[in-house]
Amino acid sequence: MTRRSAGRRLADRLHGRRRLQVGLLLSGPLAWLGVAYLGSLVVLFVAAFWHLDDFSGKVVHEYSLENFQTLWNTPVYRTIVVRTVGIAALVTITDILLALPLAFYMAKIASRRVRGILVVAVLMPLWASYLVKVYAWRTMLAHDGIINWALAPFGLHGPGYGFVATWIVFSYLWLPYMILPVYAGFERISNSLVDASGDLGGNPATTFRRVVAPLVMPAVVAGSIFTFSLTLGDYITPQLVSSTQFIGNVVYANVGVANNLPLAAAFATVPVVVMVVYLAIARRLGAFESL
Repeated sequence: MTRRSAGRRLADRLHGRRRLQVGLLLSGPLAWLGVAYLGSLVVLFVAAFWHLDDFSGKVVHEYSLENFQTLWNTPVYRTIVVRTVGIAALVTITDILLALPLAFYMAKIASRRVRGILVVAVLMPLWASYLVKVYAWRTMLAHDGIINWALAPFGLHGPGYGFVATWIVFSYLWLPYMILPVYAGFERISNSLVDASGDLGGNPATTFRRVVAPLVMPAVVAGSIFTFSLTLGDYITPQLVSSTQFIGNVVYANVGVANNLPLAAAFATVPVVVMVVYLAIARRLGAFESL
């Protein structure tokens, strides 16, 4: 046995021991993921096939499609699903339009000092409590709030409480989750590619459309995973700044007030299915490489 082969065997043995140590360290978090997270999803799907007894109001542990038939055959539930998916898509598009120019400026134009300040400014809202931010917007959107006070001299008034208010608050809340992946995507684009496009006669619009946009698209889709999913399952913001019903509000009402856990579980599977389809599309677009 030569020294080289002996050294290679020793290195392989040390590498295998290191992988074993890493596996042992990750076994705890993986066990938590399997038991607490995936286990709760299994319980959710199982409960969706139970139903309530019409006379006693108790949960009957017998499997049927009654809850899913109720969701499918009731127009109001279908409307709520369309409304929830619609506002999630609207918030995602809004945050993309806001994040693209800001992230591009941060990554390609701003100096290192300004870039650091902007990164901190983007992260600062994440340090504040979610409820504090929503209540702050509720105060600003009120009839006697600062928005109506600022618009009154021009004969205008704010949106008040409602669907538009929900859209504005959601767009504000999830904007940092869009800016950060897009900013990272722009940073990964080499300046030499942009310079080469200019040398070949491409104007700024052509360079952005044919060079920058395809390269940053996976990062945009990665950010949209956060904005879309967070909007899809939220129920606190609509409850505080609107009376419009979304999936989360219906699930919350059926768990608490109506005490209809099976119907709530069945309705909660809808955003899960929507997100599985969305993640499958995002994976094909290469979004996971930008997370």
